[in-house]
Amino acid sequence: MNISVLGCGRWGSFIAWYQATVLKNNVISWGPEGDYSYEVLKNEGRNEYVALDKSIKLTCDLGYAVNSSDVIIISISSQGLRGFMKKVTQFPVKDKTFVLCMKGIEESTGKRLSEVLIESGIDKNKIAVWVGPGHIQAFTRGIPNCMVIDSYDETLKRRIADSFKSNLIRFYYGNDIIGSEIGAAAKNVLGIAAGVLDGSGYVSLKGPLMARGAYEVGRFIKAMGGEFTSAYGLAHLGDYETTLFSEYSHNRKYGEMMAHGAKFEKLAEGVMTAKAMKELGDRHGLDLPIINAVYEACFLSHPFESGDGAENCMKIILKLFERSTKSEF
Repeated sequence: MNISVLGCGRWGSFIAWYQATVLKNNVISWGPEGDYSYEVLKNEGRNEYVALDKSIKLTCDLGYAVNSSDVIIISISSQGLRGFMKKVTQFPVKDKTFVLCMKGIEESTGKRLSEVLIESGIDKNKIAVWVGPGHIQAFTRGIPNCMVIDSYDETLKRRIADSFKSNLIRFYYGNDIIGSEIGAAAKNVLGIAAGVLDGSGYVSLKGPLMARGAYEVGRFIKAMGGEFTSAYGLAHLGDYETTLFSEYSHNRKYGEMMAHGAKFEKLAEGVMTAKAMKELGDRHGLDLPIINAVYEACFLSHPFESGDGAENCMKIILKLFERSTKSEF
């Protein structure tokens, strides 16, 4: 199989490694010329996560990457997807299959990422999403995990999952693309909340956060047209549990450092996703206390400024305990 992976950052470089080294596919790895991630791979042949197999063709020529493969995997910042697709669709893409290996909601519109592709002119039945738990540092040490492939099209979903599976990743067929996408994106938001608890010494509260967070996300998914129970699957709760205790999670680390008044400089998709979910919740009249608290902590508490920013961040999370008593379900 010929695979082009667009994006060669953390996940993009791992996906190229996985496709070439584990699945033995023909792989093209694309990154923009001058971009730090691309230049490191070009000059060193590796980054802090993986060493690229010599069979992988590294390129900054987007046309070559798009035209050379029938399956295009995209792994870039979710907030940049719409603009990026304007470049991708300059090339013939009608017969291409697109797999999104990204987790987020577009902040400016509240759209899921597959919806962004559809609005960019991609046939919905040519789109799949790859979500679920797992960290590159574990995968590259041979530690397996379970993930999900979902799609609007049943045949495409099964074809991608069956062709991508290995002893390293067991794939499940998703059955709710709305729930899979929203659950995967929301995982990052709750990961920030977990990090705040870690950074503030309230580690034991991560259990209640997990339980109440999944219930809250389930209600959000249902309001968006998906299945409530999707929040309890691999795309959300399974991935969130992995994030909750992982030293490798960017979003958990972001929250942990925020609780200390320090800023984590790497990409944490949950920040802008919290904003998007907060605005969607307001639009639909949803009660989203945890998501709203993460939004407030990230955007209104000024945690990176001198003074009481970090303390204010934790006060926002603890305000959840001031809510009135109610039935659990």
